[in-house]
Amino acid sequence: MQQSGAAGGRGYALFPLLGVLFFQGVHIVLSLEIKADAHVRGYVGEKIKLKCTFKSTSSVTDKLTIDWTYRPPSSSRTESIFHYQSFQYPTTAGTFRDRISWVGDVYRGDASISISNPTLKDNGTFSCAVKNPPDVHHNIPATELTVTERGFGTMLSSVALLSILVFLPSAVVVILLLVRMARKSAGLKKRSKSGYKKSSIEVSDDTDQEEGDDCMARLCVRCAECLDSDYEETY
Repeated sequence: MQQSGAAGGRGYALFPLLGVLFFQGVHIVLSLEIKADAHVRGYVGEKIKLKCTFKSTSSVTDKLTIDWTYRPPSSSRTESIFHYQSFQYPTTAGTFRDRISWVGDVYRGDASISISNPTLKDNGTFSCAVKNPPDVHHNIPATELTVTERGFGTMLSSVALLSILVFLPSAVVVILLLVRMARKSAGLKKRSKSGYKKSSIEVSDDTDQEEGDDCMARLCVRCAECLDSDYEETY
């Protein structure tokens, strides 16, 4: 820490290692600010994105570096899992070997990565560090990753959604079919009371309508069979 006086007894304290400037007790904003999600939840086997963004007062150059580290739960040991400097260098050793991918864009202030085939052993703390000389002093945000198995409730909600997507169109078809049948029945009753006889053209139209109704009935049965098969495959 360095201290120096000024007119009127005013002074400042500069902490170069932290990149934080206190002037008259006021906190000055960092020149390089990094943001990351504090908590991320994922599921076993499903790709997870660890988002990290940054803002720098300097233009991005080939000197910009990005480093992601991982710390297991209840441990002080950290390991490097990704490095970037003009090109991506994911780790080639450890549990994250061949599972870390670059999904960011430094020119848009994005330093995000993704983890493929996550497991329960991937739970822990991930940290994102960015340096863009001369902006090298910054905060280092941490992301707590929690990986779990998909539970019965999640599977049930997927089945329910699939059932709705299949059942709703079928229900609409059945309702329309019932309405047509009711209207047709009412029309036949009126005609029978008045002693009305159908012409050959009307008989032909009725035959076509019956064929159409039969096709709609078969469609309803088929939709119901699809719903039953999808339900059985899920369980």
